[in-house]
Formats: sequence, C-alpha cells, structure tokens
Amino acid sequence: MNHETAIRNFSLLLSPTPRGARLARLLAVEQLRSWGLPLDPAEQIVAELAANAATHGRVPGRDFRLKLYVVGGTLRIEVTDTRGDRLAHPARPAPDATTGRGLLLVAALADRWGVVPGPHPRKTVWAEVGGLA
Repeated sequence: MNHETAIRNFSLLLSPTPRGARLARLLAVEQLRSWGLPLDPAEQIVAELAANAATHGRVPGRDFRLKLYVVGGTLRIEVTDTRGDRLAHPARPAPDATTGRGLLLVAALADRWGVVPGPHPRKTVWAEVGGLA
C-alpha cells in the first residue's frame, strides 16, 4: 500500500458529558501517537470541539461521535452531535467572559473548519490540519 494515498481513520461514540469530552481528547491523543502524528494543534482542536458537543450539543441519551481520519498529509477532525438546530458559529465573547472562545481557537489553529448540517437531527463540526506528510 502506498503511504501517500493510505487513509487512516478512527471513530467512536462518547457520552455528551465533561467526562466524555475529556475522554475524546485522551483517546484522540493516543490515536495520533499510534499514527506517529504531531499532537499540536490537533489535541486542542479535539478538546474544543468535544467540549462544545458536550455543552451545546447535549441531548440526554444521545452520544456524540468523534472521528479522525488522515488522507495524504491532512488530518480531518469531525465531531457530530444531535443538536442540528444549534449550528456552531464563532462569536466574540465579552472581554471578562470565562467561556465562548472555543470556535475562535479552532478557527485560529485549523487550516480550515466548518459545520455541516444533517442528517436530522445531527450536525458535524469539522476542522482540518495539513502539512503532516
């Protein structure tokens, strides 16, 4: 198999809780290590997206999905939750706010990012980090 065209992927369901978000980050770090990929900035992106899924995308009894995959030299991080009615968008919080900067961090750290609605009732927030080849 040609490593330049190899596709590596990792996917799991997690509870939409702070513990689930923390586990998403820890498991993503271990997967990235096993693939021999750098942790920075992917670890922070996973942490922010998973925290958002656990906080803003939480529906009791419905898990969120973390998916990582690498195609060529690009890592794509996807977090899917079941609150498609609440599309993610970065906003500038008040200077003294203690929350609300997660998507601003994702936008600053990722090469590209976005939100894909559906299928109902889901949405997926994704981010890409390139230059891994």
